Amino acid sequence: MRVYGDHWRTVRPQERLSDLARLLEQSEPGHDRRDRLTQALIWAGELAQGLADAEMQAAGADLPTARQAAAMALCTAIARRLVCGEGSACAELAALKAQALPPLLRCKLAEGYAFYAVLPEAYAAAARAHAWPAPPLAIGLRTIGLSLAAVVAAVTGGRAISVRPGGRPFDRRISAAAPLIAELREHEGPFAIVDEGPGLSGSSFGAAADLLEDLGVAPERIVFMPSHPGPPGPQGSRRHRARWASSVRAHRTLDDLLAAEPISGWFADLTGEVTLAEDLSGGQWRRDLPASDWPPVSARQERRKFRLTTAKGVFLARFAGLGEVGEEKLRRAQALARAGYTPEPLVLRRGFLLERWQAGAPVTRSAGRRAVTSALPRYLAFRARELPAAAGGASPERLCRMATHNAAELCGEETARRLGDRLEASFDAVRGLRPVWIDGRLHAWEWRLAPDGRLWKTDGLDHAEGHDLIGPQDIAWDVGGAGVEYGLSPADTTRLARSVAVRAGIPVEAEAAAGFAICYAAFQGGLWSLAESQSDATEAARIRRHRRRYADYLRAAVGRRDRPSHPRDERLAGGDAHA
Repeated sequence: MRVYGDHWRTVRPQERLSDLARLLEQSEPGHDRRDRLTQALIWAGELAQGLADAEMQAAGADLPTARQAAAMALCTAIARRLVCGEGSACAELAALKAQALPPLLRCKLAEGYAFYAVLPEAYAAAARAHAWPAPPLAIGLRTIGLSLAAVVAAVTGGRAISVRPGGRPFDRRISAAAPLIAELREHEGPFAIVDEGPGLSGSSFGAAADLLEDLGVAPERIVFMPSHPGPPGPQGSRRHRARWASSVRAHRTLDDLLAAEPISGWFADLTGEVTLAEDLSGGQWRRDLPASDWPPVSARQERRKFRLTTAKGVFLARFAGLGEVGEEKLRRAQALARAGYTPEPLVLRRGFLLERWQAGAPVTRSAGRRAVTSALPRYLAFRARELPAAAGGASPERLCRMATHNAAELCGEETARRLGDRLEASFDAVRGLRPVWIDGRLHAWEWRLAPDGRLWKTDGLDHAEGHDLIGPQDIAWDVGGAGVEYGLSPADTTRLARSVAVRAGIPVEAEAAAGFAICYAAFQGGLWSLAESQSDATEAARIRRHRRRYADYLRAAVGRRDRPSHPRDERLAGGDAHA
């Protein structure tokens, strides 16, 4: 299934170094000091990654250079200031600034910092707890492993380098030039292989260990430093899984950090003393519902979230992202709150966004769906008008490739071929798409119906900025997605598109919405297929029932333009919905 996607951006190195200088000059103590230094570490890591990847591309293999050494020294100095409270990083910043840097670098988003609550402090704790016989050479696997390796080096007094595993997703390899091979051979102490994961295969960790073992490094000198205690997933090779089972590992997780420093203390100046802290991650938020109304969840993809009960009220702290990713979501959350769709956010700390808890129950098949369909035109028009994105996500062509690939897996090759023809015709007629920060997923359970009848959107920040290939799209994506989720007929979906267009004051093409509906269903089908493969039997059965809805939609969409695509749970309500 095609679901995931990487996020890249272009950075001007000298401008970014100036940004770093301003951040590092702000040394006042307080809650935001840690966040400023974390942002500095992320930015320095991006520069080091961009330089290393550019030089690897030019040379055809990873190799050490003076510029990479200067960039990694800056990362390590910032990490030392962040996790050890030592140093200034000013000399290292000046040294990198003096290098002949390219005018532009292509930098990749570090997904763990943005999506998965991977905190540098966890790697610092793991490095401190491990008994190193000598300072390690920390090998960071680009992208996020680079800056995390700098954290390990800062704590242990070791040194950090980075490599880029490449090749097929479940069979990564590292191409190392002769100078890098020589550097690895010369190191006589332990090696730390540092990255988030392991994921479905663990092949990035495996590739680095393969390289070291091929150079004669004994297994006991290799220490894996992952983000979680689990083994590689089902796509891992037999060799890598066997090695992992017997390997030396050092890790600490967010939960380990919270055991030492509870999240209730992070926000105590705003919330007061917390009497109850509840972890709502991984579908645990469903405890507020009868088991018969539980929707499916993709536990591994859910953001971490906690409910905090205090004398001042109830609050929600949910992970939004470290650094500027979180800051951008804070601004988006403030805009949504001003419009009345979400509670007002109070603060962003260590990547967690704090807001007041909104009483009420998630919308289910038996309650609240008509209220949602009635509210959709105003909500989608607001996003189209007030949340423009500077750049779009996946192109229509890439979305078509994703949709036909996933449809073939879900429904067979013939259905996929006919859907591809349908999509080609739909997008050929579309002009002038405008990227916005779409909601991205219109499931009913992401709406909360308050006791006074008001609707609140519980998860409208992240889906256009997640670890997938969709990204910002024209608001027609959400129109089409609403059609899929609420079983709207083509005529009702067209009316929804027109209503959103009138309210937003921009064109919303019904033909685009029809094409995006197919893409939405194919994406969701792929997303839930992967979730099913990663869930226990009970959850997998719940997911399977939900996933089949998307396959049914795709089958029905072939050749049908004027009839409902599947039995509707709710027609688009009158009144506000048709305004």
